[in-house]
Order: sequence, then structure tokens, then C-alpha cells
Amino acid sequence: MRLTKLLTGCAAAIAITLAVGSSAFADTFALVTINQQALFFNQINEGAQKAADAAGAKLVIFNANNVPSAQNDAMENYITQKVDGIILVAIDVNGVKPAITAAKAAGIPVIAIDAQIPDGDNVAFVGVDNTKAGEDIGKFYADYVKADMGGTAKIGVIGALNSFIQNQRLDGFKKAVADSGQKITFLDTVDGQNVQDVALTAAENLMTANPDMTTLYATGEPALVGAVSAVTSQGRTGDVKVFGWDLTKQAVEGIDAGWVTAVVQQDPAGEGKAAVEALTKLKKGEKVEPIINVPVTIVTKENVDQFRGMFK
Repeated sequence: MRLTKLLTGCAAAIAITLAVGSSAFADTFALVTINQQALFFNQINEGAQKAADAAGAKLVIFNANNVPSAQNDAMENYITQKVDGIILVAIDVNGVKPAITAAKAAGIPVIAIDAQIPDGDNVAFVGVDNTKAGEDIGKFYADYVKADMGGTAKIGVIGALNSFIQNQRLDGFKKAVADSGQKITFLDTVDGQNVQDVALTAAENLMTANPDMTTLYATGEPALVGAVSAVTSQGRTGDVKVFGWDLTKQAVEGIDAGWVTAVVQQDPAGEGKAAVEALTKLKKGEKVEPIINVPVTIVTKENVDQFRGMFK
């Protein structure tokens, strides 16, 4: 009897040891994100988590709350902890480069997601060609002005001036508009700082200062939320058309009502998934492409139905 109990106890101990050992050898990936206010970043997290679960890896997520220096500190901590890979959604793509180089020196691969790192030591980039997509929505906007507004418009911009990628989206947009030959006047560009409340106030001030404005362009989700809220609160849904990036429930409602005209929709969950899958391949000794492009869709009244499920 005692021998049976002893053997049973040994078997349990061995099982526990094996379980702990197996978890100890599981890969740990760190995801350093910008904030967890925007739906976009949360969808990146969800896609990455599902991919990590499927790969049997552990995923830890750090929320920088829009503070660039916090991302650098997090990277240093994860290097010290010797994680197996880092996924980075950078705020300051140049300021974070030394931390990426330090990770490389420590043998930790970094995958940049959403924001490209110019001449960085990251292994790969997963995301969108923001300048090209900015040109695409800019061309769509110019064609709309020509077809539906008599070729003339005045536009205000709500951006995030500390965001490298949102500045790319604005540069691409402006280039396409300039190339279109339409009579489009750019009014003020205000800084929403990638924060919804700040973007709302900036959008309201922009509209108050420019009562003759006929269109708005928002370069990211918080900016678009601010634009939609400002147009609604100021009763301008009848005379201001909105264009922007990253769908929200309010933007879909505006599309249905006809005053939100077009929104660039990325695949953030797909980006998170692709980044984790890339790190998993690297851990197996496989190679990954240096640029992993994830396509975008310009969402209008014609195709919005396929995105409604995101907001139920």
C-alpha cells in the first residue's frame, strides 16, 4: 500500500516537473504597443494572442500609453528578461532604434509592426505601406471632389504629429491631391496626439476656425473618432464630408448616413498574427521576408456591410 502511494506520488511529481519544464521551454514573445484605447491596437493584440496560443508561446503585452520613452524602457526590460522575440508598434521610429539594436546584439529578434523603422536593426516589418495607402485615399478623395463637389473643396486635417506613420499618410494624401489638379484648398492641420479626447477638441476648434470647410481628413482612429464626434456635435453632417483611417462604430454609422465618405481599413488582427508567426519561424531557424505587407481596403457605402461584424 505504502509502495503504491509512493509510486503514485513519484508519478505525480514527475508529471508536475514535466509540465513545468515544458512551460519553461515555451517561447516568450513581448508586444510593445502604443496604447490600449484605440480599437486598432487592441485588435493587433487579439491577433497576436491567438497566434501565440496556436504556437504554444507566451505573449506579454506592454502598453506605452502614447509615451515614446516608455517603449524604450520596456524594450530594455525585455532584453534583460531574455524574451525570445519582441514585436514593436513604434511611436518614435528613430528614437527607439538604439533599443532595437541592443535587442539584436542580445540575440533577440524584433519585428516592427505598423510603423517601419528607417534603417533599423529589426528583422522584418509587418504592416501597410502608409505613404502608398495615403495616396490611394487621396486619389479617392480627389475623384470624389471632382464627381460630387464640382471639383472644388476646402479641407481640414486632424493628425497625430508625433506619429511617423500618420505623417506618412498625410504626405501621401497631399501628393495625390496635388497631382489631381482639382481646386482643393488645405486649411489648418491640427494635432490630435493619437488621443480621442484631444482629437475631439482639436477637431471642434478646427471647425470653429474654418466655418467654410467642406471636408475633413483624419489620419488615424483617434483622429477619426474626434472628427466624427465634432461634425455630429456641431450639426455639420449636412455640409462636411469625412475621410479617414480605421473604422469605428461611429464611422460606420456616418457611412450609413452618407457624410462619412471613405475610410481606409487595415487588418490589425492580421498584422498581429503575422508578426507572431514570423517570430515563431525565426525560432525554428526558418527565414522570413524583410517586408510582410498586409493589404488595406477603402471602405465606402458599397462595401461597408462586410465590416459590420467587427462592432457587434
